[in-house]
Amino acid sequence: MPADFENKVALVTGATGGIGLHVAEKLANGGATVFINGRTKKNAQQALDRLRAISDKIDFCEGDCNSYADAQAIAVQASALNGGIDILVSAGAQGRVPPMPFADMTGAQLVEAFETRLFPKIFPVHASLPFLRKRGGAVVMVCTDAARHPTPGESIVGAAGAGVILLTKVLAKEFARWNIRVNSVALTLTSDTPSWERIFGAGDTFDAKLFGKIAERFPSGRPPSAEEVARVAAFLASEETSQVTGQTISVNGGLSFGGW
Repeated sequence: MPADFENKVALVTGATGGIGLHVAEKLANGGATVFINGRTKKNAQQALDRLRAISDKIDFCEGDCNSYADAQAIAVQASALNGGIDILVSAGAQGRVPPMPFADMTGAQLVEAFETRLFPKIFPVHASLPFLRKRGGAVVMVCTDAARHPTPGESIVGAAGAGVILLTKVLAKEFARWNIRVNSVALTLTSDTPSWERIFGAGDTFDAKLFGKIAERFPSGRPPSAEEVARVAAFLASEETSQVTGQTISVNGGLSFGGW
């Protein structure tokens, strides 16, 4: 049974494909008014058609959440749908610098790699806070298990992810006064997503070699799908987890559990 999101306004960033789109589907199935965001309109219409087959309470706003001004404009538009925002799922943040050894990175790449993985996650949270405070609600950020398991080539990816995990704990404490829960979902490698296609469709790259090795190490025998990750994110956004906050849950078939 889908979770009950009736009368809730949900903003999902990075939702024109992959995990964000799967989360948006679950929220729509539960009765939420869902506002999706993407950096371009390229994939938006296909995502909108897919979501509107579930519900007519769907809207879209183009914007890059690596820009605070864009994140703020998106939050304002989403809040106008029903006087506030009840659920924020921050799922976007395609890093503009691929994983690579730290020694091979330039100074400019260090900055860009960190900024494009951290700020698109947290700008929507800050921009949505005035609207979340009106009724209380739930924030779910999607981050990386590179923050928990040191992976050569992902030093900056992991550093940005660790920032999100710590922010999850701190913001859970700070936002409790407004009855806002904050949790995160951490990933390693997820199938049937645009990231999967970028990694394994680009040929013999550092990315493909790194994640090819990772793909062989899942204790469960395979990486999770976007649908499986979305189930956990939607669960954390629901009232079923009303006493869960400040937590980061890894959805990776046990890969980062350790001790296997």
